[in-house]
Amino acid sequence: MSNQIINERVTDAGSDDRSTRDQILDASLICFAQAGYSGTSLNDIAAEVGIRRPSLLHHFLSKEALYGEVFERLLSDWFARLVGAIEAPASGWLKVEGVLRAGFGFFADNPNYVILMRREAIDGGVHLGIDLAAVLRPLFDQAADYFRREMNAGTFREQNAEQLLLTGYGALLSYFSDAPFLEGLLDENPLSAAALERRSAHIIEFFRAALVPS
Repeated sequence: MSNQIINERVTDAGSDDRSTRDQILDASLICFAQAGYSGTSLNDIAAEVGIRRPSLLHHFLSKEALYGEVFERLLSDWFARLVGAIEAPASGWLKVEGVLRAGFGFFADNPNYVILMRREAIDGGVHLGIDLAAVLRPLFDQAADYFRREMNAGTFREQNAEQLLLTGYGALLSYFSDAPFLEGLLDENPLSAAALERRSAHIIEFFRAALVPS
């Protein structure tokens, strides 16, 4: 299986207009996603960027600090995209569809982040030194409350709101984190534009059928 599914290569440092710091962060995401925290060394990351370890340490004092910034930057970007969809002036199904599209679009743009997040969830957040579930809990509770309000109003079918959210979590994240495996089932790159469009359309239709009364 080709590494192109999850390996978003960093452009050679000599021809990249981004700052060295940004190149280090992007290369770190690739390395941490592919090999995990324990399996990645600062030498690996430096080699990915095309610099030496002392140059990397000039920007980040330790692997722990680098890992934390990689994760926090992506988590912040993900939150920003979700909040934008949540705060959009839509209601009912249109709001749910907007949030689904925002989440799917972010993961499609950042498949390595999905892998990193799944690794961190499995490890219980030990490498970050934070309770990842506690960080995500406010968004989870807000979404569950929204579903219950719409169900009570008769806008949505009656469902268990928390279980519905867990189903959405799995449907979105597993597709991206398991892309190398799925390629063998689909006989195509699951992250190609055509495959992503089909998957997005299916998820949206699946949840519309589950929520919107006939």
